[in-house]
Amino acid sequence: MKKNNIILPLALIFSLFFLWAISSNLLPTMIRQLMKTCELSTFEASFTETAYWLAYFIFPIPIAMYMKRYSYKSGIIFGLSLAAFGGLLFFPAAILKEYWIYLGIFFIIATGMCFLETAANPYVTALGNPATASRRLNLAQSFNGLGAFISAMFLSKLVLSGNHYTRKTLPVNYAGGWDGYIQFETDSMKLPYLILAVLLILIAVVFAFSKIPKIKEGNSVEGEQKTGKLIDFNVLKRSHLRWGVIAQFFYNGGQTAINSLFLVYCCSYAGLSEGTATTFFGLYMLAFLSGRWIGTLLMGKFRPQDMLLTYALVNVLLCMVVICFGGMTGLYAMLAISFFMSIIYPTQFSLALKDLGANTKSGSAFLVMAIVGNACLPQLTAYIMQLNAHIYYIAYIIPLICFLFCAYYGWKGYKVIN
Repeated sequence: MKKNNIILPLALIFSLFFLWAISSNLLPTMIRQLMKTCELSTFEASFTETAYWLAYFIFPIPIAMYMKRYSYKSGIIFGLSLAAFGGLLFFPAAILKEYWIYLGIFFIIATGMCFLETAANPYVTALGNPATASRRLNLAQSFNGLGAFISAMFLSKLVLSGNHYTRKTLPVNYAGGWDGYIQFETDSMKLPYLILAVLLILIAVVFAFSKIPKIKEGNSVEGEQKTGKLIDFNVLKRSHLRWGVIAQFFYNGGQTAINSLFLVYCCSYAGLSEGTATTFFGLYMLAFLSGRWIGTLLMGKFRPQDMLLTYALVNVLLCMVVICFGGMTGLYAMLAISFFMSIIYPTQFSLALKDLGANTKSGSAFLVMAIVGNACLPQLTAYIMQLNAHIYYIAYIIPLICFLFCAYYGWKGYKVIN
């Protein structure tokens, strides 16, 4: 395919990376906010992540089967529409104010985003020169970093008011009393999701009227396979994919453990106000975005697997800093961790999809399913943190272990040997 013919399709696909980053990176803010509005502990609020990422475990295989039978484009449009519907549900949810309702909404939004992620990652790797697939996917993921930065630095400030009262500390002259305070904090969650829903609908319309080239995978073209397996479990016999799935499970869990508890760490353990904490969260995501851009440039000179190994080992050392010192020293170490996490996900993804041919969608589905690490490892981290409040920083042993698995994948696991 000519280079000029792939620029517009790639630009549209890049927009998807931006959108699902906004959605997933609002979760740390929502955890902090739901602790207020639903009076939850850190551990209880961490199940917000579980509800969101559980969809990524349940639906990738059905989604991959759907897109193998039909097309990437139809899956993307449906996913955009479903996620937009979920975002609009925040308006009736603000009336009911029940935690389980919010968990259901996050599950719906995540299901829509799962369509986008199952389609976009393999599409970017397949559309262009296979030799530069890792670099191309890192470039696409840099837009994911941009969405994460906007979500953390700006949208989080629309949600968090800076006030965190309890029934005992609420000022006696607060308008409407406790119910008024809870309603105000609940209503603040609606605007970011209204903005997200509008963006999703607009992009869905653009996709509907755009020509997106179909991708050839192996000897078949997407949407033309009407017989045979729609999902092939035998692809897991490929060791580099199998290790890739394991590495993605641990990377996703480790990254989300740090992300989801970042604002809690800032406010509860580093002693920062919500306003200052959201600024630090923005800087945290800016480091992530910078890492994506710089990593993409460096991949023109260094092998992706070598960069993966180096970045993962640096993060192991930085996690040790958090574990040993905590406080503001640990917070600054997390900013550096964010930079060095930046290339790990797309690099592992592209290395794991190498040489899969017609089984690319199947491989992609299993890699996306590995995001279920987000649904359990952050909760384990939050539980350890809550259980050992006086040595809360010991909880970061979980991300440290996760980065060790990533380092192994960059050392040996990535090799295509069968």
